[in-house]
Amino acid sequence: MIGLALPKGRLVARAVELLQRSGCDCGALRNGSRRLAFTMDGIRVTLVKPSDVAVYVEHGAADIGIVGKDVLLEDEPDVFELMDLRFGACRMVVAAPAGYVDDPSTVLRVASKYPRTAAGHFARRNRAAEVIPLHGSIELAPLVGLSDVIVDIVETGTTLRENGLEVVEEIAPLSARLIANRARYHFAREAIERLTAPWRRGAASGRPKEVEA
Repeated sequence: MIGLALPKGRLVARAVELLQRSGCDCGALRNGSRRLAFTMDGIRVTLVKPSDVAVYVEHGAADIGIVGKDVLLEDEPDVFELMDLRFGACRMVVAAPAGYVDDPSTVLRVASKYPRTAAGHFARRNRAAEVIPLHGSIELAPLVGLSDVIVDIVETGTTLRENGLEVVEEIAPLSARLIANRARYHFAREAIERLTAPWRRGAASGRPKEVEA
């Protein structure tokens, strides 16, 4: 039996489409139940918080999982990234108040839900920055003087525009990814590839270099 960790929330509907493409009966995922763990067609499905999917996979509580690339960038879990599933597309960006001009002689104040990603980005640019971790209402930070800029996920940019912000730099494109536990992928590779083979239509895929035949 393959253990699959799915993120609760907006990505579930697309995950259901993938499972149906593999011939799975997804009634248990569609009936509005509050159950968080169940089995179907030889798959043990666990519904977890999106930021926890990689934790379950890395520690072997699930063999594979579907997770946003933002989580992989921020947490750097020790897992195989098997496939870009090409849904849930958005961008990790630097945004600032409209007309903002950076002063490189000062320490840049950056508010973000992704402090590690933000710190790494500005370190690569050799830009001195103080990263301020926040957990909500990131757009508010520059408006009240808490930060100069923010690092956050943007899909349409509507929320930024409504708060007088604009994208000044793109850090990385993001989308949903299929990940696997390193040990379990070697052990259950055939079963995992059989389940996920139909998902490769429209996806960017490839075996991890460490396990190439």
